[in-house]
Amino acid sequence: MPFPMPSKPKTFYEMELERVYQKTSFRPEHYLQIRQSKAFMKKYHTERIELNDLAAVAFMSKFHYVRTFQRMYGLTPRHYLRDLRIAKAKTLLRQGISITQTCFDVGYESLPTFSTAFKKCTGLTPRAYQKRHQSNLE
Repeated sequence: MPFPMPSKPKTFYEMELERVYQKTSFRPEHYLQIRQSKAFMKKYHTERIELNDLAAVAFMSKFHYVRTFQRMYGLTPRHYLRDLRIAKAKTLLRQGISITQTCFDVGYESLPTFSTAFKKCTGLTPRAYQKRHQSNLE
């Protein structure tokens, strides 16, 4: 849909919005569907969430869902969920919650998987992170 000629020159912001709008090929309902799945992840991040569940919430095939989510947010749903869980884990560890309890509270089913993901995201093991941040509080 072409944009009508404005009576005054467009601002930089208006030109950027127009450029982004023209560049993206998302249908308006895709934004809503992907945001629904993102809200679902935020609400249920402590539970086991499968890709099929997320795609169903977004009313898309899992392949189309992953592609669309990644184009909108710059990361896959799996990485978004991991980052969400790790952010919550960092908060719990700073509060002094045990590593094992934190692991299960943020939705991981095994301590080694949690520790590996945590270290990959933060550069520290959960124990090292907790020690570093607890010593700052004392």
